[in-house]
Amino acid sequence: MDRRDLEDLFGRAGSFTIKRMFGGHGVMAEDRMFALEARGEIYLKVDSQSEAEFEARGLRVFSYETSGGMRSLPYRLMPEEAHEDDDVLRYWCALAIGAARRTGARKARPKARGAAVLKTAAKKKPDKKAAGRNAAKKPAAQGR
Repeated sequence: MDRRDLEDLFGRAGSFTIKRMFGGHGVMAEDRMFALEARGEIYLKVDSQSEAEFEARGLRVFSYETSGGMRSLPYRLMPEEAHEDDDVLRYWCALAIGAARRTGARKARPKARGAAVLKTAAKKKPDKKAAGRNAAKKPAAQGR
């Protein structure tokens, strides 16, 4: 499944942002990832309030293998009928977006590099050597 397929699918349910990640795609709403596409399958975010509904349908957990063994994330396979029926898609997306709201803070937006440098520089104490060099460059104060 490529980006265009995801845009076509999720575009029927609302306005979302799709980002490339981990060899797949993340689907974002309100700066929160609520769905992921991996290996051609779509998984939706779950939490303690929504997981039972996914589990009752037998929708498997997203898992992957690492050097340390199998690892799973709180995402479950999207039901097949959500691919075909817009109302069903909206329902399951709403469950996943609700889980994303409850379980995670918004993804921090990166600061502009210049702003971060200025902020860091403002917190540092003045360098005594630099202060001496700067004083030498300033014209001498004239008598009062």
